[in-house]
Amino acid sequence: MAEEVKNTEAKKPAKKKVSPGVLALRKVVDDVYEQAREAKKRGEPVGWSSSKFPCELAEAFDLKVVYPENQAAGIAANRDGEMLCQAAEDMGYDNDICGYTRISLAYAEGFRVGRKFDPATGEFIINPASGKPLKDENGNVVIDPETGKPKKDPKTQVPYEELVNINEIEALPDGPEKEMRLKALKPIRQNLMPMPDFVLCCNNICNCMTKWYENIARIHNIPLIMIDIPYNNDVEVDDSKVRYVRAQFDAAIKQLEQISGKKFDEKKFEQACANANRSATAWLRVCDYLQYKPAPMSGFDLFNHMADIVTARGKVETAEAFEQLARDLEENVKEGTTTLPFPEKKRIMFEGIPCWPKLPQLFKPLKENGINVTAVVYAPAFGFVYKDMDGMARAYYKAPNSVCIEQGVAWREGICRDNKVDGVLVHYNRSCKPWSGYMAEMQRRFTKDLGVPTAGFDGDQADPRNFNAAQYETRVQGLMEAMEANEKNNETKEA
Repeated sequence: MAEEVKNTEAKKPAKKKVSPGVLALRKVVDDVYEQAREAKKRGEPVGWSSSKFPCELAEAFDLKVVYPENQAAGIAANRDGEMLCQAAEDMGYDNDICGYTRISLAYAEGFRVGRKFDPATGEFIINPASGKPLKDENGNVVIDPETGKPKKDPKTQVPYEELVNINEIEALPDGPEKEMRLKALKPIRQNLMPMPDFVLCCNNICNCMTKWYENIARIHNIPLIMIDIPYNNDVEVDDSKVRYVRAQFDAAIKQLEQISGKKFDEKKFEQACANANRSATAWLRVCDYLQYKPAPMSGFDLFNHMADIVTARGKVETAEAFEQLARDLEENVKEGTTTLPFPEKKRIMFEGIPCWPKLPQLFKPLKENGINVTAVVYAPAFGFVYKDMDGMARAYYKAPNSVCIEQGVAWREGICRDNKVDGVLVHYNRSCKPWSGYMAEMQRRFTKDLGVPTAGFDGDQADPRNFNAAQYETRVQGLMEAMEANEKNNETKEA
């Protein structure tokens, strides 16, 4: 694809419309949640799984599985992460552990975000500070003469929110109060994820996963299936490590037979593997479209599609949807259009997981400076492609936090070169210390090896208390100035 890059000016972004691929991907995630809820109603076992547990194993048994990491990211993006993080801290969990973990453990204990209502009237209690400014017919902000401040548009105002416990609500006798309290739960998909009957954990992400899922299993007194993938100090995965993981696959299959009440179906497993490989291949192809200059999409689009590759990569519908998205992007390239809502001036790699509660604040200064994210590590890390069971073991060994620094640097620098970045923006993520721990060294290498400036900012993937918008804006502005200076220096050298 790199050979096909054309240094042409992109046309203005087309009017915002949802492409067929995006629509198909939205349905994929909705169906995963809906099918899990329906299975739970039928009395079938439903599992919670870490994002990089081999999904192919559960797919072979037709088990419905949902993903706490994806759920936690969604809860955080809906601005509910802080309440659930605080609930977990009140339960005794340290606020220094992963925000996803705290959100998930609070949810597992029954905590939800609800809207306050008046029991006497059954009406929600509106927060007067919420909402957007009211505008007149000319588009001017309406000022309240009494306060001298902008009036709020009542159509955009929302109720106060509070922490509630679903277990206490469900214990109430049937009647109007119970119905109203259930109705008051914040109406987001993530609040409807069914409780688990078993948990699937693979610690190739980090060792925090192990204790996180052990605690979920303890809370609900349910089976835990663990795949242990140790940190790999070498670039390659040797045969002894493959044998170690393969033996755990065999043990997991036996446990899943007991949970599902079914025998392992080799054909279903092979189909699940074929689906997962097809999904991963299409996903990586979508990621590769960021190599075009200018890019036919915003790098933030990949973050929006993370839910699909996490929750449903073993399903044929996911493969078909990503293949459609790739066709949509191909059309963007041919037409010279882009989903990026501003002209692309500079291209950067965004290193790490986004700050989900602060996506608008992340995007705004990038937009103001004409910076497009054209390289990410988090997204293609879910592109597991393999040919056989040994290859599958090797593929799941290669998660960003389970490879040596040399492999990590090579991956990132390869993406930066292919996607033609002008700089690197590093997220020092308080929730992901294994990922962020060696970022200072990586920043040094990026500048030395690639000759591009870097900047880092403090944040958190789920807990908004660890993000400072002013610091972030300053770092983005500094990176922009450094990229412009670097460009001038390179032009002077060439002259």
